[in-house]
Amino acid sequence: MGKGDTTRQAILEHATTLATTVGLDGLSIGQLATDLGLSKSGLFAHFQSKEGLQLAVVETASDRFTDLVVRPGLKAPRGEPRVRALMERWVAWVAATGTPGGCFFVAASTELDDRPGPLRDAVVQRQRDWIDLLANSVRAAIAEGHFREDTDPEQLAFELWGFALGFHHHARLLGAPNAASRAHAAIDRLLVSARRVA
Repeated sequence: MGKGDTTRQAILEHATTLATTVGLDGLSIGQLATDLGLSKSGLFAHFQSKEGLQLAVVETASDRFTDLVVRPGLKAPRGEPRVRALMERWVAWVAATGTPGGCFFVAASTELDDRPGPLRDAVVQRQRDWIDLLANSVRAAIAEGHFREDTDPEQLAFELWGFALGFHHHARLLGAPNAASRAHAAIDRLLVSARRVA
């Protein structure tokens, strides 16, 4: 990796962490330059615009999520074990990201939910990809005979996503020490209710 690529990566890592507390709109090229000991013009040259920086931050956060949640989750056996692994990794993601504001995508979703444009579109697409992955994993669990044939994959993915969001707010906003155990219990109850009866 060349010096330019290394500098760009350092900018994006710092900006992605910072965005969890100040929001994507709160990212400042001037502040990032100061934080990283770079010139404003040098930092600007990597992205060409604030929106270019913001879109690159969304991509960096997505790569983090893939590395920490998706790839490890997909290593679990197909079916219910994979659905469980993906959800367990999602719950762990909030603590594992090391970001002061928690899940980047929860923060970005709240910030951008009523602001149309390329940035919102980028966040929406990543959220849809994640929900689709959950639904497809449920379909595989049905095909494997782990879940009942009448299980609605989209509904189950919706409910799992809702539990994950509830966990994030319980842990981050309310500071509840039992948030993870409650999330695991809720997810377990939901998946058990979907199981095929032998």
